[in-house]
Amino acid sequence: MTGIKIDGLEVAKNVKQEVSEIVKKLSEQGITPCLATILVGNNSASQTYVRNKHKACEEVGIITQDHQPSEDITQKKLNELIDSLNDDASVHGILLQLPLPNELNEFEATSRILPEKDVDGLTPHNVGLLSIGSSILKPCTPSGIIEMFDYYKISLEGKNVVIINRSNLVGKPLYHLLLQRNSTVTTCHSRTLNLQEVCKNADIVISGVGDRDKFTLTSDMIKENAIVIDVATTHYDGKLKGDSDFDEIISKASYASPVPGGVGPMTVAMLLKNTITAATLSKGIDI
Repeated sequence: MTGIKIDGLEVAKNVKQEVSEIVKKLSEQGITPCLATILVGNNSASQTYVRNKHKACEEVGIITQDHQPSEDITQKKLNELIDSLNDDASVHGILLQLPLPNELNEFEATSRILPEKDVDGLTPHNVGLLSIGSSILKPCTPSGIIEMFDYYKISLEGKNVVIINRSNLVGKPLYHLLLQRNSTVTTCHSRTLNLQEVCKNADIVISGVGDRDKFTLTSDMIKENAIVIDVATTHYDGKLKGDSDFDEIISKASYASPVPGGVGPMTVAMLLKNTITAATLSKGIDI
């Protein structure tokens, strides 16, 4: 058998179409959604990510502000920049590209962003709301994964889900989103014992390790007709890959997402969705 590819490009295109339509409705009311990005230093991967986000915004009609302070910026100056964007009523969403240089405190910086402008869903306020099922602005990658499930009409209710990732960006928020869909969720990590046995009991495996020298999700780690979502991105053997080899996994899984073309496009699409949500929140509009 061969499973069905979960095409993140297709799902992201659908989200972008919805966002574009809402942007037009907002413009009729004199509102132009605006996303401000902050990229500290010259990290080439981060530069690529931010450039792609700006391009996606342009495609759907969201305007952007691009702030690129040098890597020697002080914490005080970075905080002041965030404060100025918080105070700017024309800015609806603020994205601080991570990681920051080691001399800067990521928690202090992200915590400074106003919760209603926190399009990454990383402030303590929004993290707390997520944990009790009341968040509006949710982390982009986890919410993008949920969007993929919905698009392919994959029910999460009662499913045994294994997440191989416990990061603040993916694993932890995804745990809460899946619980809200009535899944039974197990979070695994580098200290998990008998990982293969844990995975083989799962209906859905979501893997986000990102180090092929240390870990590969292989077909003998999943049961027949399992669903596999590959969140990882890493350069391996000269190619961009995830934690698994898609051609191998899809021969056993009922659904699987590839890398590239899976979760990655969804992260950007959900950022756009969060930005227009933040814009409507700022004006008290329900669309």
